[in-house]
Amino acid sequence: MCITMNPDASGAPVCLSGHMDTVHPVGLFGSPCVTKDEENIYGPGVADCKGGAVAAFMAMVALEDMGFSARPIKLILQSDEETNSAGSNKTTVKYMCDCAQGAVAFLNCEPSVPGTVVLKRKGIAKYTFHITGKAAHASECYNGVSAIAEAAHKILELEKHKNPEGITANCGIISGGTVINTVPEKCLVSVDFRFSNAEELEQVKAIAEKVAKTSYIEGTTCELVLESLRDAMELTDTNTALLDKINEIFDENDLPALIMRATGGGSDAAYTTQAGIPTIDSIGVSGGGIHARSEYAKISTLKDAAKRVAAICCCIE
Repeated sequence: MCITMNPDASGAPVCLSGHMDTVHPVGLFGSPCVTKDEENIYGPGVADCKGGAVAAFMAMVALEDMGFSARPIKLILQSDEETNSAGSNKTTVKYMCDCAQGAVAFLNCEPSVPGTVVLKRKGIAKYTFHITGKAAHASECYNGVSAIAEAAHKILELEKHKNPEGITANCGIISGGTVINTVPEKCLVSVDFRFSNAEELEQVKAIAEKVAKTSYIEGTTCELVLESLRDAMELTDTNTALLDKINEIFDENDLPALIMRATGGGSDAAYTTQAGIPTIDSIGVSGGGIHARSEYAKISTLKDAAKRVAAICCCIE
């Protein structure tokens, strides 16, 4: 959904964004699922990314209270970011980019690291390797062909890719076999690849296809399925120029400057960047334990994030 303040204003809009979904299954946190103490609030998605959405609302309330009317302010709330918008077949991403057309700035309110903002993120390609062997009784295992054994060879080959600045591969899920006294005919391996740019994505495709086509154990076959793809947020002159403008605004308003950083996690900021919309990422609240049951947000950083967002909305040209 898109919540618009000053919809009829003539100035170029500023877009704020946050996602409402989390990675956690319903019921994991019990009741109450959100708690807090003097410093932190704890619960599913409090930092990633509900805290950022709250900070954006706070900024909009402050702007309304001061009578700000120079431009539209759009808060775009995403419902399936954590699954790379698989549930909506990326229609939520298209809606977000359509709403943000013509914006002078797109501020993605993902959790922040103090003093920094993200201008570069890795993309994510998720593959499943469907491996087939030949079943046999365990007493005659030499007559069978183990799909699990073939999977082990493929996993060892894939796990060689661990470049912090480039391609990484993580074999996160494996399932295979039926009973212990049967040579396993089937095995599935799910792999999370990360990459920094379009060129590395092509390399990832080549790596996955080569491993899938290679039979390390004679008699096995493999079908490769691309389950989902999130493009990388590449560093662009447009986004760098936006950060320069923001730091000028912060200097004029006695707010701390932000420096650029890169991260291995994906976000929807990749899509607005590809659409040519000036974007900065991770300007929300600070916290920790992201995607864990221990996730928390620092309550004091709500107002800090809101101040940053409000200052940009007021002063960006």
